[in-house]
Amino acid sequence: MKNILPLMIGLRYVRSKQSEGFFSLVSAFSFGAMTLGVIALIVVLSVMNGFDREIKSRVLSVVPHISLMQSVPLSDWRQKLARQLGDPSVVSASPFVETQGMLSTEKRQQGVSVQGLDPELGSTGNLLDRHMISGSLSRLQPGEFGVVMGSLLARSLGVMAGDSVVLTLPEMTLTPFGAFPRVKQLRVVGIYQVGAQVDSGIAFVHIADAQTLKRNGDMVDGVRFTLVDPYRVQEVVDRWRTDMGPDGQLVSWRDSLSALFDAIHMEKLVVGSLLTIIIAVAAFNIVASLVLLVADKRKDIAVLRAMGASSGTITGIFRVQGIAVGLSGVVLGVGLGCLLASQLGALVAFVEGVVGVSVFDPEVYFISQLPTDIQWPDVLAVAAVGALISIAATVYPAYRAGTVSPAEVLRYEH
Repeated sequence: MKNILPLMIGLRYVRSKQSEGFFSLVSAFSFGAMTLGVIALIVVLSVMNGFDREIKSRVLSVVPHISLMQSVPLSDWRQKLARQLGDPSVVSASPFVETQGMLSTEKRQQGVSVQGLDPELGSTGNLLDRHMISGSLSRLQPGEFGVVMGSLLARSLGVMAGDSVVLTLPEMTLTPFGAFPRVKQLRVVGIYQVGAQVDSGIAFVHIADAQTLKRNGDMVDGVRFTLVDPYRVQEVVDRWRTDMGPDGQLVSWRDSLSALFDAIHMEKLVVGSLLTIIIAVAAFNIVASLVLLVADKRKDIAVLRAMGASSGTITGIFRVQGIAVGLSGVVLGVGLGCLLASQLGALVAFVEGVVGVSVFDPEVYFISQLPTDIQWPDVLAVAAVGALISIAATVYPAYRAGTVSPAEVLRYEH
């Protein structure tokens, strides 16, 4: 009976309708702040997860999931390609040639990574075609020296499909007048828009043209693979490394884009930490409301102590009340937060339809609707943080209640 006494009395205080004035206002504010804090955390983290998923899906349509390279150009790439295609984790594979260069027009120039690929091999062409806003990857034909570039690169150079650009390569050509960098005029046959850093740094040409530019003959720089599940790329890389020779090098998309996704992860941690301040504010209000309650219930505490209740029982009563207020806010916040996050895209679309203004301009944000992705580990982490902060907020007020002296209180009661 003594074990459930703090629970019974603490919950009775929570349900009591006699609490009025400033104390009841602070309690209500504590509950509301906890609820809003949890809602804000879940919604913001879900939106950031949605953007992370959207960026990954777009970027993985351009960059290879795994690249197999060596220190020298590959002459036996057909055998390597055929051997790895037997792996059930691989959807497709295609050779590539890569070089660094500078694209320029009459007034502008920008350094790029020029990648040669065969649009008819592998799935890169099919994936990239989904993001073409002008032209087509199939227009890359051998010998025509066409180029497909990202929208940011095209905007930076001030070109569109059908225009010409000049590619300057780092290799030097010896002439009777001295050494000059090699240059080649390319015609823009397509523009893609992924919505990430690749839009400004990667240009595609046909692999035969890239081999001509690098004077590689039939050799290639490596083989790019598309996986069934790109998120299990590390398992495939670890398995393949045992079969690679000393000159073999496997580069996954996680390696080549680690800086981008590390920055996104760090941004998520920073934003989540800042929004946790809202929950901390709610915790301070729980502390304030319990301190006021202890001061208001000093006579009741003294009577209970005189009747034999221990200081631990008194402490438990006030901890139950504080935890009940905090956990109620956490539970309600989790429910409303998940509901709001799941319907946020539709809500934003509805608001756009009512006001007639697009919140997310595709020309600026590369998306037309707000992406969200509710990840249950994040939801559980938010709920756990809210619960722990609520529990911690009750320690000091409950301790104050447990140290109330019944003799001192009852001495002044007549």
